[in-house]
Amino acid sequence: MTTATTSKGIGLRSERGPVLASIMLCTGLVALDSTIIATAVPSVVGDLGGFSQFPWLFSIYLLTQAVTVPIYGKLADVFGRKPVMFFGIAVFLLGSVLCGVAWSMPALIAFRALQGIGAGAVQPISITMIGDLYSVEERARVQGYVASVWGVSAVVGPTIGGLFSEYVSWRWIFFVNLPLGAVAAWMLARRFKEQVKRGSHRIDYPGAVLLTLGSSLLILGLLEGGVAWAWASAPSLLIFAAGLLLIVAFLLVERRATEPVLPLWVFRRRTLTGGNLASFGIGALTIGLTSYVPTYAQGVLGAGPLVAGFALAALTVGWPLASTFSGRFYMRIGFRDTALIGVVVVVAGTALCALLGQDAMIWQVAAVCFVVGIGLGLSASPTMVAVQSVVGWERRGVVTATNMFCRSIGSTAGAAALGAISNSTLSDRFSHPTAAVAGKLPGSLDATSLVLTAQSREEAHSAVASFIRSALYDAVHHIFIALVVVAVLIVAALLLMPRRTTELTFD
Repeated sequence: MTTATTSKGIGLRSERGPVLASIMLCTGLVALDSTIIATAVPSVVGDLGGFSQFPWLFSIYLLTQAVTVPIYGKLADVFGRKPVMFFGIAVFLLGSVLCGVAWSMPALIAFRALQGIGAGAVQPISITMIGDLYSVEERARVQGYVASVWGVSAVVGPTIGGLFSEYVSWRWIFFVNLPLGAVAAWMLARRFKEQVKRGSHRIDYPGAVLLTLGSSLLILGLLEGGVAWAWASAPSLLIFAAGLLLIVAFLLVERRATEPVLPLWVFRRRTLTGGNLASFGIGALTIGLTSYVPTYAQGVLGAGPLVAGFALAALTVGWPLASTFSGRFYMRIGFRDTALIGVVVVVAGTALCALLGQDAMIWQVAAVCFVVGIGLGLSASPTMVAVQSVVGWERRGVVTATNMFCRSIGSTAGAAALGAISNSTLSDRFSHPTAAVAGKLPGSLDATSLVLTAQSREEAHSAVASFIRSALYDAVHHIFIALVVVAVLIVAALLLMPRRTTELTFD
């Protein structure tokens, strides 16, 4: 299969601009729906009930989004980017409508799953389309724009959700997607043109089913382990065992499939293996920073939500800024060396995070986030462009989706591992209180929420509040140390990549 997408027509700057705008809009919708519901949870629970089930509103969206990414990548290589993208937008908007009219918490959870299925197409196909439309020199800059959308959404999403919940209705969190999604689809329909020469193809249905079920169980185990059930409990062990068995069955099927949904060669080439492992680490590192920097700023330093959001926003400023310049670097010194320079900066930035104390200034937190953002911009974009540059159009969707899948899995595993570190540290501190607070600590398993709640009370400077603040600092400090380790492991992953990349040949 071949295409003329990048050579004629759509390659004109006048055409690419509107397409990029629509891609960024679609990406923004998907990213916002990952975080926008966070501050709306009290309103949702007050309306629908089911407080014990509300964590699934986040988990199910991330789960269905992650497991469908590789499947969409393969479909994009078979049928073209445009129909797969339209399908994803349509499913996402349908899920949004149903979420807006949900009548119970189980119904809302089910419709969030449908939203995630649509979002699973938007994320990888957007990056694949950028790879089709822009030259190697331009991709880093453009991917920096898309990365900034994710960062900004992580900051403004909870704020928008809170505004809708307080002044309109939490249901409008979902309804607002309709006009924005319609505009994005209209712009793509008018401006994005591709010529796909279709041949006879066989869809790997057994592989798709096994991959979806197996990865779903593994991600479910990571998301809910230590939360819904203990890590070493029977449900946890059974879920992981079943997931691993299905993944083994998937690998056996893929070895014999004519057109595998996730070909195993993506894990046997140095450029692809190194790039995918690096993306796994970047996913874990990003989720760690976006989750715990606001917690540190609010719970330890006493900043408000808006100020904490601005501190994290420095990450989203540094990332696209560095991505813009990374294209110049990797055209001179190569993808791997540019990414290595970036990850060294990330190691330095995470080390500075670990050095932040209980009395740090909020501008210091923002400065550290900016440094990490610079490093991620210099490493994430060259890694993705390297992965895309070693294959032709007919394989670009698969390698892009695999890379995004690894980042999603990294985020999921990172959230689980870092959450376990946080809860373990807090549980240890709360089980060994000082004499001044012994018997005065509220009984609660949700230690992080306990700390953040204490910050808003009048007794925020009491002995109990000081102890809680100190405990949270210890937890976040351990997480920042873990992020330094992750950054070092990314360096090791990048060293697997060759210094110079050439297009791969396939028999």
